[in-house]
Amino acid sequence: MEQVIFDFLLPIPGIYGYGVAVIILGLALDAVAGDMPWLFSRIPHPVVWIGRLIAFFEKRLNRVDRSDGDRLLRGVLTVLAVLLVAGAVGGFIQFWALRAPSGIVAEIFLLGVLIAQKGLYQHVQVVADCLEQDGLAAGRQAVSMIVGRDPASLDHAGVSRAAIESCSENFSDGVVAPLFWFAVGGPIGLCLYKAINTLDSMIGHRNRRYLYFGRFAARLDDVANFIPARLAGGLVCLAVVISLGFTAGRRAWATMWRDARKHKSPNAGWQEAAMAGGLDLSLAGPRRYGSEIVQDPYIGNGRRDATPDDIRAALRVFVLSCLLNGLWPVLIWMAVNR
Repeated sequence: MEQVIFDFLLPIPGIYGYGVAVIILGLALDAVAGDMPWLFSRIPHPVVWIGRLIAFFEKRLNRVDRSDGDRLLRGVLTVLAVLLVAGAVGGFIQFWALRAPSGIVAEIFLLGVLIAQKGLYQHVQVVADCLEQDGLAAGRQAVSMIVGRDPASLDHAGVSRAAIESCSENFSDGVVAPLFWFAVGGPIGLCLYKAINTLDSMIGHRNRRYLYFGRFAARLDDVANFIPARLAGGLVCLAVVISLGFTAGRRAWATMWRDARKHKSPNAGWQEAAMAGGLDLSLAGPRRYGSEIVQDPYIGNGRRDATPDDIRAALRVFVLSCLLNGLWPVLIWMAVNR
């Protein structure tokens, strides 16, 4: 019996590499413990360590007196160096798990820490609570924690739409993609993905400082999220069917295929369009970032007057989507082990 349990937890042969129990327990850990502020207020979060490493290289290599080509090359070297370190950490945990049950516990903890189901839910829920209980100013303050746009320019509907957009977009890179890459490559895949995602968030910007230095990081993030984003869109559509019915589900599916490519990101539009269609909303559209107004098209052709009730509806879809996201690895494991 002990050997059966150990084999269930360890990598198995075939296209699906990791025992389903590790994934179930890792997702359950995040669902219960969330961001673990009691722990990471005392020690740095793994993503913080990645960020410090990126900042170390960026400060020394991204010099304004260098040519565009030189900065592009230095950005590539930065990405490779960060991925080497992240992959080595993941490889150590993977090697450890192959040889001791304590290593399997480390795998579970790593997945629970690097996936963001509960944390994202809580941040978005706070926006709805603040809007309802404390008014627009509190809602703007709350939404400023999860979006990059200027919150002072947002009215009640704008704050609500911004929260729903953040919930939708981050479902892919915060929930689906980490699990996908863990399922594909174990701790190595998970650590490499989080490094890529953090590189993009720190240096993958299209401004003067990072246009060339961060270009490779941004493109690599697009590649890493290509499959997970489309999977996330499909999961949102299925969750809409379950929570809101077949009519809403058909609308989510149609909107996703019609409007996903309107988003400036090649990946973020899939889950955002699915959510917009499912809730019969129009998301995205013109937005202010500092003094700049970005004239993005609207995604979805529904209402623009979103409310806190719509935020809560989006959160219900998000919870169901997270549950479905934990189901597909189980189905693959069952198919491989028939």
